[in-house]
Amino acid sequence: MLMHLQQLRKRKFTSLWEAVTKRVLAHIPETSLADQDIINAVIKERPFIVYKIKCTWNIQLSDHTISDICYRDTSQISIIHWNSPRKQDVYNKHINEFRKLHRVFLEMDGNLLRRRLFGCDKHETVSQYNESSPCRDFTKGATMLYRTHPFLLEYEYNVYTPADVALITQCSVERIPLLEDLSKHWPGTISVALYLTDAEVQNFLEFVRGSIELRNRKNIAYHVVYKDGELYPINYLRNIAMSYISTPYIFQLDVDFLPQYRLHENLMNYIVKLNISESDKVALIVPAFETERYRFTFPADKDELLKFLKRGVLYTFRYHVWTQGHAATNYTYWRNTMEPYEVSWEPDFEPYIVVSRLAPRYDTRFIGFGWNKVSYLTHLTVLNYKYIVLPDTFIIHRPHAPSLDIGKFRTDSIYRSCLKKIER
Repeated sequence: MLMHLQQLRKRKFTSLWEAVTKRVLAHIPETSLADQDIINAVIKERPFIVYKIKCTWNIQLSDHTISDICYRDTSQISIIHWNSPRKQDVYNKHINEFRKLHRVFLEMDGNLLRRRLFGCDKHETVSQYNESSPCRDFTKGATMLYRTHPFLLEYEYNVYTPADVALITQCSVERIPLLEDLSKHWPGTISVALYLTDAEVQNFLEFVRGSIELRNRKNIAYHVVYKDGELYPINYLRNIAMSYISTPYIFQLDVDFLPQYRLHENLMNYIVKLNISESDKVALIVPAFETERYRFTFPADKDELLKFLKRGVLYTFRYHVWTQGHAATNYTYWRNTMEPYEVSWEPDFEPYIVVSRLAPRYDTRFIGFGWNKVSYLTHLTVLNYKYIVLPDTFIIHRPHAPSLDIGKFRTDSIYRSCLKKIER
């Protein structure tokens, strides 16, 4: 709607719509279209305030529209009124052309709208980054305000309990298929931050609509962070997934893990059993394991998992490349106990934990691969968090191709030196 504000002020539109609203509400107690109903009521009483323009400025696509008699060909159309996904299915003589046009707009890089167009600004902006620095990608990524779309799809959280736990995760387009199996293992709330381009968002929506596991789940909150930059902003994504959720506790997990069946229920039981409150500085550790097999029978319980460990089907997580990351969990003790036990922090410790939603956020300076979770556990330790390992819980890492950031970490000495500077 285009309004001539000066003319509306002259006609005292504010007092006019208030008076009309009071009269209408006397016999119609509520509105269905909010302010649009009010404006329509004013227009009905004062039709002369409307300036009529050609119908090609509002080609409606809806079930009972006759707008296609308004024009001969699409070149005459100025505006298509297409404000609902359902309108893509209505009959219109040019509906296929409209769908293609709609898709083009959806897949445009929205980041272009945030940048200054070349030649439009006479005053050159000095870059705040040292473009010659070998660590410039880290500097940019750590301070960037990413374009973010919280709650991309409908989300509901109706079952609140004082010990409820949400699973927090993040992924790029390559890992999206892993969400299906993850959702099978975790019936509770999931909050996932997705790092995608505008075009990939459309592919993701089609994936969810076609997924038997995901399309009917309303307790999964999807938040899109649009791609911008060379490195994966893992801690920014984790913070987004943590921020847009209201459960009292959060389980921080990477998307390439599968939780033990009934882990959601078990974690809530332990929170109650250990008498943990939201204000307590406690991190519950869920021991991590891995398999090199793409197909395997997921263990039903701890006893079966121990058998798989003995047979070499499973291993303690990263035992062969990064032992110190999970050594403090004390897997030897875990194998033989059925009671929670406390462990002490050690350098490079990075277990998967359950904490209160009041816990601190991740350090967004760490992007790409390396030290992003280690830094978080170090932060918790400085804040005097206590670490408790749960004896009959577990998660299992699934094999997959390494990410580009892991490849850079392993082969690029400059990449590692930039991380070291942040670590210090």
